[in-house]
Amino acid sequence: MEIASIQDFWALVVDVWENGFYGLHIADSLVALLVFFIFMLLRNLFTRFVMSAIGRTVKRTKTEVDDRILDAMSGPIRFIPVVMGIFFATSILNVGDDTKAFFHNVNRSLVAFTLFWALYRAVAPVGSVLMKARVFLSSAMVDWLVKAAKIAFALLGGATILEMWGISVGPIIAGLGLFGVALALGAQDLFKNLIAGLFVIGERRFYPGDWINVDGVVEGTVERIGFRTTMVRRFDRAPVYVPNSKLSDNAVTNFSRMTHRRIKWLIGVEYRTTKEQLRVIRDEIEAYVHGNEDFASPTEVSTFVRIDAFSDSSIDILLYCFTRTTNWGEWLAIKEQLALKIKEIVEGAGSGFAFPSRSLYLESTADAPEPFPFSLSGDTATSD
Repeated sequence: MEIASIQDFWALVVDVWENGFYGLHIADSLVALLVFFIFMLLRNLFTRFVMSAIGRTVKRTKTEVDDRILDAMSGPIRFIPVVMGIFFATSILNVGDDTKAFFHNVNRSLVAFTLFWALYRAVAPVGSVLMKARVFLSSAMVDWLVKAAKIAFALLGGATILEMWGISVGPIIAGLGLFGVALALGAQDLFKNLIAGLFVIGERRFYPGDWINVDGVVEGTVERIGFRTTMVRRFDRAPVYVPNSKLSDNAVTNFSRMTHRRIKWLIGVEYRTTKEQLRVIRDEIEAYVHGNEDFASPTEVSTFVRIDAFSDSSIDILLYCFTRTTNWGEWLAIKEQLALKIKEIVEGAGSGFAFPSRSLYLESTADAPEPFPFSLSGDTATSD
């Protein structure tokens, strides 16, 4: 029987030291971990000192764009030391060709992930810059562009990483194309609303914050224009999610874009009002509207004060004018003052307001013949 020697034990220790962890040299593995730990330490120091100093610098600037860019890019920037640590740690290891190829793909994937992550995060601050170009792009259009760019960068990043691992994206896209045809047949409304949303944004029918009315659909304030639906909050604060196709196919009244607000009244006065009183009432109402700064002048908009019609119970005076303000509360206050002034003018002219009435005319029956008397029993009555 052969007895093991010290040399055999030492050979075993050396073998474990050199090939003890999946064929990796333990010393190389420890050095790789140390390198990775150093980069993690540099990452914390970089975040604590360098990023903090940059943050204090950008806060002193007048614009907010650089603050948003720094906030958006802080994540990818802080991830760079992690990628570098993994790269240098894996380069130290003495491994076979297959493992080297694996580590190479891992490092390439991490670099691609960081780049596309940075692009994905940079879309939002770029969108905030585009928000200022309202002459060319609306806020809703910028939101759509930001969402589309984020989706594009996410898909491109995923496809790039898959290609690095030898997974061909072409057959996947072809298969998705066939699936998409079948899906499109069952999702026609989805694509219809998506295209309708593009038309709504392109035509700039309304923006978030606008007060709109779609007959038979909804009236309220637009809060968000989405890919498929637009969220409109009614005046009772209830949200309504309207498919974009209804906003594209129907007439939309945008009250927020009014330049003036209309007042159209029929003022009915009594029929006993004389011709002179009618002229006084008409002229004084017209003078009040023309002389009040709350109302738009006739050179800007159509303004009429005219005796309009002889109705069943009144002589109607048409008042047609516009206020300069489009604010609903201010408009109601102006209408109230106008109503009080019209009442003062009508009563001051000695007339009054008409109300629905009906006249009953009775004729005298003094010369009418007397009724022929008759008996309930059927006997004919005789006169003396």
